[in-house]
Amino acid sequence: MNADELLKETADDYRVFGTVHTKGHSPAYERIGVAVAASPQLLERLAALPPIKRQPNLLLAAVRYLGGPVDSGEAFVAWALGHWQQVRPVILARATQTNEAGRCATLLPLLASLPQPLALIEVGASAGLCLYPDRYRYRYDDGTAFGADGSPVTIPCATTGPVPLPEPDRLPRVASRTGVDLNPLNPADEDDARWLESLVWPGQQARFDRLRAALSVARATPDPARIVRGDLNARIAELVAAAPEGSTPVVFHTSVLCYLPTEARQAFTTTIRELPCRWISNEAPDVLADVDALLPYAAPTERGVNILALDGKPVAFTGPHGERLDWFPR
Repeated sequence: MNADELLKETADDYRVFGTVHTKGHSPAYERIGVAVAASPQLLERLAALPPIKRQPNLLLAAVRYLGGPVDSGEAFVAWALGHWQQVRPVILARATQTNEAGRCATLLPLLASLPQPLALIEVGASAGLCLYPDRYRYRYDDGTAFGADGSPVTIPCATTGPVPLPEPDRLPRVASRTGVDLNPLNPADEDDARWLESLVWPGQQARFDRLRAALSVARATPDPARIVRGDLNARIAELVAAAPEGSTPVVFHTSVLCYLPTEARQAFTTTIRELPCRWISNEAPDVLADVDALLPYAAPTERGVNILALDGKPVAFTGPHGERLDWFPR
């Protein structure tokens, strides 16, 4: 790919981020995504980074982590250019590790349907906040909230279709909580928590409040998640093998495989199909071709969605942060 093609590809990524992925979710990021796509100077700096470091969420979180402005696209671009010597090291040192506990609302129907208890194994676990589905409360549509008594986290989720919601007293029973991440985050570390806060999109106060509440749950739990450092392809087999006897190992991931090179992604899906475990994926369209091929109809293009699948078979479209669950007809 020549320099012009690389700049165009980077610009397209930011334009799609601003016009599709953040549309209706964060007006500030809508404006910033389009503004970055229109800035040759900032695009040149981004194009000089390793491919995995050019992603919109990483740039935007780095600027916010450093105290940069998000009130306008122009102000953001000007600040990022003027402070590039500070922004670049944060981008290189950090990773997009959005740890959205709200996604548990989309995972819950599948988790509750499996033989209990579960050995939860999260790929790309970040600080492990999605490893506590039994410690949160849930409210689907306008229904009554249910779940863990006294939990500071209540997750709302709008639904369509025949969602197999669990009975209020039938939350998943968790035998173990483990995960793998290239750079695990510690819920009790103030700097790690600040990075996670920087990854929440501006204007989403409910997500910000939920993050802080979920961090408090992780800090207080008597059986905290164990997150191992490493490459998912190198360590997933050992984590499945370590599941407690009598439990159902469940490997799951949300918006993770999109950051892997195609070869690594293919290696993971090949491995996971051969391991003695259940597999829940929640990834964007075009990430898992075999899953996409089984969709009953095309994914919507006017808004960001993920495809929820169990053992490679798609069951629903989901909102990127767990805000929607659109179950396919039976």
